[in-house]
Amino acid sequence: MPVTIREVSRRCGLSVSSVSKALNNYPDVREETRAIVYQAAREIGYFPNALARGLKTNRTYNLGVLLDDELGDNLTHSFFAVILNAFRIEAEAHGYDITLINRSISARPLSYLKHCKHRRLDGICFMCVDFANPEVMELTRSDVVSVSIDHPCEGIAGVNSDNRGGVRLLVEYARRLGHERIAYVHGTPCFVNDERVKAFREAMERSGVRTREDWLVASHYHSAAHAFDNVRRLVAPEGVVRLEDGPTCLLMADDVSALGGIDALRSLGLSVPGDMSIAGFDGVEMIQRIHPRLTTVHQDARRIGEQAAALLLERIENPTAPAPPVAWIPVTLIEGETVGRI
Repeated sequence: MPVTIREVSRRCGLSVSSVSKALNNYPDVREETRAIVYQAAREIGYFPNALARGLKTNRTYNLGVLLDDELGDNLTHSFFAVILNAFRIEAEAHGYDITLINRSISARPLSYLKHCKHRRLDGICFMCVDFANPEVMELTRSDVVSVSIDHPCEGIAGVNSDNRGGVRLLVEYARRLGHERIAYVHGTPCFVNDERVKAFREAMERSGVRTREDWLVASHYHSAAHAFDNVRRLVAPEGVVRLEDGPTCLLMADDVSALGGIDALRSLGLSVPGDMSIAGFDGVEMIQRIHPRLTTVHQDARRIGEQAAALLLERIENPTAPAPPVAWIPVTLIEGETVGRI
């Protein structure tokens, strides 16, 4: 026999109506009460009937996630995988399921918006997308409740990591260790990358060091192979390394790119940080176990995912609330061992 809502009511000492409101995410239920009900439901194995709950609330309790990056490796991306998992956990804790949005259903092509409408999604999260894509633009301008990560969209709640602050931390750290000839192997054009490059220029100018345009190199995010090729071309443009007039420190687009950069330097017979320093961005836990430990900026991916889910659920529960909020998630510098003193 399936466990009933009355048994949950008896378990936590609350009325059936109070339990029902908590399980259906009514806004007039205190968070402490909701937590007690969820705990009791888990302990005795109660699972609300999704169809019945949907009929009561006119929701599907299904959230969409859009990941559509340039290399197609979004689900294995070391940074976005953590965000997605944290988003999923937070959503499931409130009784919601997750659907990945694509351009087809049963081999029938659909736009992102039509997919969302077909699935009757209660809300969506833009997690890793090209916001210049017309289909994405159509979706951001629709009436689908949304939250975006690291990209401002008018009328949409957002969660932004302090990308500019992270780049400033790296430049200031390198300068404190005596580096003046700093190159930046950054990502490909997008809002985050544009913000980071601006921050790099500003931080260099504030420290009294000129930014060399030929030392600003675009490379694919999360690609050790692209970083390897770009670093080799930067450090040895004619196949010959000239340390006396080349960069002494390389800032990379992310931690995976930094690994490719380290491999490139070693392939040229250079040591890190003895001959040249290098730093990443993201603070991926597994990469922090590699020796020498990578100097990088840690982004709190778990908190970003949790906050994105919380903001999206708040918008779904309170559709008439004031303008959507924007949450800023701070970053921290991991000094590591790959940036040496000049």
